[in-house]
Amino acid sequence: MPARMKPWPYPRWIAHRGAGRLAPENTLAAFRLGAAHGYRMFECDAKLSADGVAFLMHDATLDRTTNGRGTGGAQPWSALAQLDAGGWHSRAFAGEPLATLENLARFCLANGHLLNIEIKPTPGTERETGEAVARLAARLWQGAAIPPLLTSFQVESLAGARAVQPELPRGLLLDTLRDGWLAAATGLDCAAVVCNHALWDAATVAQVQGAGMRALSYTVNDEWAAERLVELGTDGIITDRVDLFSPAG
Repeated sequence: MPARMKPWPYPRWIAHRGAGRLAPENTLAAFRLGAAHGYRMFECDAKLSADGVAFLMHDATLDRTTNGRGTGGAQPWSALAQLDAGGWHSRAFAGEPLATLENLARFCLANGHLLNIEIKPTPGTERETGEAVARLAARLWQGAAIPPLLTSFQVESLAGARAVQPELPRGLLLDTLRDGWLAAATGLDCAAVVCNHALWDAATVAQVQGAGMRALSYTVNDEWAAERLVELGTDGIITDRVDLFSPAG
């Protein structure tokens, strides 16, 4: 391990969107279920409502994971708060509301859980969302021993987060090793690179760790893939399969 690599306070195993697919993603029900399986770190997706409230949702549109329609970021929180974000998953979760990032932060802080916040902006709001999420995270986690890890596929969102709260750790998400990916991560002073797990090999892990960053993977749901990543010496694994993988592993 390079001497300049900063201490890493996060566990290896991270529950994707709360409890992966066992509960409606990005709802408090999902995070409670992930915690019940022993996970102490979660990944979530955060975007802004039309009136600037940071709420949890992966997609740009409401259609897949709520009973709403259209672009989530085009609606005020007062309308979004009325939606059913659980019924699409199963009857057991019907009526589960959308969660705000503040809701989730308070749950995590009260229970000693850690968080990876993926900044997931509505297209066209990349910088604004990065700045707003970082400011909110800094306020909510003020005085906490371990801050949230902010990640994004959007360089502009990470740049916005860095500009307003440079002390919060950042990670660049990648679904392909595009030209200049390592320079982009180092230029943003990232603490981690978070790749589609299939992209990692020994040379790429060495590049990232040699640059003083951690190597994390998404979304790992098979034992063979997890074993490969452990053997490669990667630092974090994001999974839907909270029922398969022990977070103590």
